[in-house]
Amino acid sequence: MDPRKYNIYFHTHTISGIIIAALLYVIFFAGSFSFFKDNITAWQKGKSTKAEPISADYNYLLDSLGSKYDLRGRNIDFFYLKQGQGAYVSMSTSQDTMVSKPKPVVKKEGRRGRRGAEEDSAYFLYYFADKTPSSYAEGYDMGEFLYRLHFLAQLNQLPIRIGTPFGYLLAGIVSFLFLFALITGLFLHWEKIKTNFFLFRPFSKWKTVWTDMHTALGVIGFPFQLVFAITGIILIVNFVLITPFSKLLYEGNEEQVYEDMLFNKNIKVDYTYTPMKEGFDLNAFVSSWESKWKDATISRMYIRNFQDQSMQIGVEFKPTSSAAFSGSGYALQEISSGKVLSYKSPTEDATYVDGVKSIIYHLHFGDFGGKPLQIVFFILGLTGCLVIISGIVIWLVARDKTNVPHYKRKFNFWASNFFLAGCLSMLPVTAFTFVMLKALPVINQSVIYNVYFYSWLILGIYLMALRNLARMNRHVLFLSIITCLAVPFANGFSTGLWMWKAWAIGATDIFFIDVLFIVLSGCCLYAFLKMKKQAKPFQVLAKK
Repeated sequence: MDPRKYNIYFHTHTISGIIIAALLYVIFFAGSFSFFKDNITAWQKGKSTKAEPISADYNYLLDSLGSKYDLRGRNIDFFYLKQGQGAYVSMSTSQDTMVSKPKPVVKKEGRRGRRGAEEDSAYFLYYFADKTPSSYAEGYDMGEFLYRLHFLAQLNQLPIRIGTPFGYLLAGIVSFLFLFALITGLFLHWEKIKTNFFLFRPFSKWKTVWTDMHTALGVIGFPFQLVFAITGIILIVNFVLITPFSKLLYEGNEEQVYEDMLFNKNIKVDYTYTPMKEGFDLNAFVSSWESKWKDATISRMYIRNFQDQSMQIGVEFKPTSSAAFSGSGYALQEISSGKVLSYKSPTEDATYVDGVKSIIYHLHFGDFGGKPLQIVFFILGLTGCLVIISGIVIWLVARDKTNVPHYKRKFNFWASNFFLAGCLSMLPVTAFTFVMLKALPVINQSVIYNVYFYSWLILGIYLMALRNLARMNRHVLFLSIITCLAVPFANGFSTGLWMWKAWAIGATDIFFIDVLFIVLSGCCLYAFLKMKKQAKPFQVLAKK
């Protein structure tokens, strides 16, 4: 390769990689666990969606709402969780001015409040098994936390006002730089990609071991990481891609763009002030469409002008991966006449937009091949973490030379020390938070934030204070062995759902999380024992 091109690829790969290393590790680590988001939710709540069939009683929910609100003329939307165990419910003010009287608009200073805080409306999370509504913060769980951490959503709460959520923007920039690092890394090793594809020399000097790990795992996992970089950019910063098209083709009407892309439905129905002559059974309505589309699951439902003669209901369905890789179903029905105003089959009428969205979502979330594929994606995600760690250490060792000024070597060491402490501490901190979920009496968003981030901060500072990368690694492995092994014990003591009991009653989602952490504990134990027996001395900032 031309030396000039090699230097360009090398420096681009090195600089882009070290800038995003720590944040990219957080994205990969949290994203790997996010493949099991629904399992984690079931484990935390102690209620399996596999052992107990979910039965949604919509009539009970409407009756409960009716005891607090006059439901006439309201729009009620359901946004279902992935496994259908619950839904986010949004209820608007009534179209009937006798029910919800318009309030004068009062201009306020400062930050805007929550939607519907001063209106006759509601927004809540509702689990069908519990039959109890809760706010988003009250229903927050560890699965949601890790899922949102993998695109840095928690950073949106920082007081940084740049016109767009800071965490999302930062995650998009990291994904974009990651794409640069991937492509330039492949170019660097292109000439030796065949001869060194499986080259790994574990008994050589440390720099050789880390280099082989970085290149071998990086090249093997390249397709997976490339897919995640591209789909991640599209999902997290799609507003950057959509805005120019909305200005050019839609005259700035972004709502219409999102509707054409099947992200939302804008259903407008005129209110007639004429009550329905007969009662309405929402359970029977949903069941009729579920029986019609047996190879699909309901994802959204829109109720317009409830209890009015003009009442309409729209339902959206998504096909199961075994029935169709892409597609979406939609039906809009007028309740008084029973007439279907709009119809699109989830398995037969797939459009171009359906195909593009399905490819992006399925490839990013790995939900089209069942649990085996999710396990493969999980392993490949953790492999990406190893590539990042080895890259940080290679960067440090390459610059830890006696001809480099001592202050530069010291800066390089503390930068790597900071990155590695933050990255390596994530596994024991995550396992510790899982244990605390079973030990604390009340779990909500604030509790999870405090437990995770404060323990992460404390452990990170402790590891940095060691000022020794080898000792840091040993301490992290030891803590990971203990905390990961404690997860199934915490679940067993607090809920009585020991692994064998969970397996016996068919609660495979809860059983899986217990087994996952036992396997992680075993892997850490194996690495810890191997390191004690075979690890060679490693030192930085050595002087002649």
